[in-house]
Amino acid sequence: MANHKVNSPNLSETTIFISDLHLCASRPQITEAFLTFLNTQAKSAHALYILGDLFEYWAGDDDIEDAFNKQIIQGFKTLAASGVSIYLMHGNRDFLITDDFCKAAGIHLISDPTLINLYGSTALLSHGDELCTDDVAYQQFRLQVRNKQWQSEFLNQPLQARKNQIEAIRLRSEQEKSSKSAQIMDVNQDAVVSLLKAHHYPDLLIHGHTHRPNQHQVSVDGKSITRWVLGDWYEQGSYLVCDAFGYKNVNLNSN
Repeated sequence: MANHKVNSPNLSETTIFISDLHLCASRPQITEAFLTFLNTQAKSAHALYILGDLFEYWAGDDDIEDAFNKQIIQGFKTLAASGVSIYLMHGNRDFLITDDFCKAAGIHLISDPTLINLYGSTALLSHGDELCTDDVAYQQFRLQVRNKQWQSEFLNQPLQARKNQIEAIRLRSEQEKSSKSAQIMDVNQDAVVSLLKAHHYPDLLIHGHTHRPNQHQVSVDGKSITRWVLGDWYEQGSYLVCDAFGYKNVNLNSN
């Protein structure tokens, strides 16, 4: 777990959190919205945190020369050059992103979870998929694909073969989701409490993955902790903006 600070005496400073963009060439309107976001709202921030699933899938860093991926990398590179610090956390779709992508884009890769000091409050950041412990089949799959040996063997295959496998996995996953209840695919409250206890009762927990944007209050050993859930970008963009005065969920269409 990483631990770093983004607090500053500058009261005009903001930090932005986004998650679950699922960027892909087949949804050009979302790609355009994201690139515009990088050049507008994100440019006025001190830091941008992407808490997983930036891409619909990532087959390996040897795909950074793909035309679609290059435009996303250029968008990040331009933002980083403007002075905004960009942090990326792996999600369940893009856990194969490594140093080559991050160096090309000017991004810092952070671990899941990461604890930060956010304008005087402690904030625990996570993608959120590890909290969905009721989905046993998914957790077994997650354990398999996060194994370093599995990843090494997978990445040794030709790029197109990897993409074909990922497409097959995604199709199977969508079929399996149709038979799962909404409760199973949401976070488990006991898992949330255990995580908060393990990290010494932070003031905030910020995560994505469930695609259920909301603000929740969690009571843990007499302490009230705010859990912010970030929205996805399938139909529209949204982000959580934080400053020294508080936190606000923003919908791009209403901004």
